[in-house]
Amino acid sequence: MTEHAFDGSRVVELAQWMFVPAAGRDTGNVPAMAWAERAADRSPLVHRSRSRSLQQTRTIVEAAHRLIAAKGASFTTQELVKEAGVAMQTFYRHFTGKDQLLLAVIEDLVSRYAGRYEQAARHLPDPLSRLRYYLTATVTGLFDDLAGARFVTSEHWRLRERFPDEIAAADQPFVDLIERELRAAQDAGLLPPSDVGRDAEMVARLAMSVFHHYAFAPSHRSAQDLGDYLWEFCLGGISRSDVARLNATITRVADPPGAELGGADLGEDSGAQTRIPTH
Repeated sequence: MTEHAFDGSRVVELAQWMFVPAAGRDTGNVPAMAWAERAADRSPLVHRSRSRSLQQTRTIVEAAHRLIAAKGASFTTQELVKEAGVAMQTFYRHFTGKDQLLLAVIEDLVSRYAGRYEQAARHLPDPLSRLRYYLTATVTGLFDDLAGARFVTSEHWRLRERFPDEIAAADQPFVDLIERELRAAQDAGLLPPSDVGRDAEMVARLAMSVFHHYAFAPSHRSAQDLGDYLWEFCLGGISRSDVARLNATITRVADPPGAELGGADLGEDSGAQTRIPTH
């Protein structure tokens, strides 16, 4: 796989899209500007000048997107405030540090692409077709801007270690997008009943893991092949295909080999396997 230069146009495109007022664009059911609202709420002047506070937040994040397009995440806060044309104290009025700014960028990236996927799949006739599009597009899209995907991946995992709740909130629009289609598929009788929220979380995590892995790992397979395989793998899970029959054939071990069982003498049967009920 060949190396890709950092495609700044994609980040700039995002910055331009994200500052269009919500009334002027169709985001489906994806919440708009959640990060901006929270950043504005951190300002002590928010109750007196909320509109101005939101505009300052947008200006700062626009500047961050331009810097990310030029040099990835290596910019300094000094470079940021210069690019944004604001004072350092204005930056800290809205963001407690650079990491909080990058969290806002990642959250909006996830919301942005969830909205894009939903809009692009509106013409598809059923929820499973739309869900297939979301998963395959997640994988195939990363190869269009590999350097950008690497930026998102590295910052996502670095920030997850320090801010797990905030990263979970940033990822939620993608989970919600999947959950809506899973629920619609069950309502239409296309999938068996299940815990939809749990299924959506698992499918989203798997798709993100594939994205993060192939942002760095070379692959001899095409992007389309990887996307199709991800979809087929997930479809087998959410359809519970042959689960009951296959589970009935599985012999499970009661305890790991060599585990201590309270000093009990198992005698000649100590190596025997025990069939554990699956339900």
